[in-house]
Amino acid sequence: MNKQILKITLLATLGLSASVALAQVPNNDGHLFDTRGVVAKNGFGQCWKTTRWTPAMALAECDPDLVKKPEAMAKPAAPAGATPKPAAEKVTLAADALFDFDKAVLRSEGKAKLDDVTGKLKGIKLEVIIAVGHTDRIGSDKYNQKLSEKRAEAVKAYLVGKGVEANRVYTEGKGEKQPVTGDKCGKSDNKSKKLIECLQPDRRVEIEVIGTK
Repeated sequence: MNKQILKITLLATLGLSASVALAQVPNNDGHLFDTRGVVAKNGFGQCWKTTRWTPAMALAECDPDLVKKPEAMAKPAAPAGATPKPAAEKVTLAADALFDFDKAVLRSEGKAKLDDVTGKLKGIKLEVIIAVGHTDRIGSDKYNQKLSEKRAEAVKAYLVGKGVEANRVYTEGKGEKQPVTGDKCGKSDNKSKKLIECLQPDRRVEIEVIGTK
């Protein structure tokens, strides 16, 4: 009987230990964590992110501009008869900037769209601009990943040149992973003029502006 009780106790203890060990690792596969459950950082203090990272996985200590701040403590009720201050209205703007084949230079129509976005910024309190670069499927994954990042950086440089604060613009490259053309251009990767023209919508940077009125 004593041996059986000891065995049950040991199994219960092992089960509890396993639960504690699992609980130490946060449920966020967009970042790398050490055995203590603390997000890993490089020598510059930047958080290590995985290829699965998206803005929705942002952590306060890594991307404070992308994380919603906790609501301020409740303020005393306004005196009777006082006009209540309207609540801030969330504003989201979206646009696409297109690029020529194998280029990271903004096309004229892309600049026009960005000019329209920056013009609308005057009426809102900007929180963050997210620029995500993409490419078509022609070329290697590694090359297209770098090209998508360069395209996002080109958009950021243009926005900063228009007066947007650099620390308000977040850039990311998705390479060829998220095409919008689907399979309508066929499966061939031959660099024909017809294929290059068909894949034009994939050579883009998606821009999302988040702020309040």
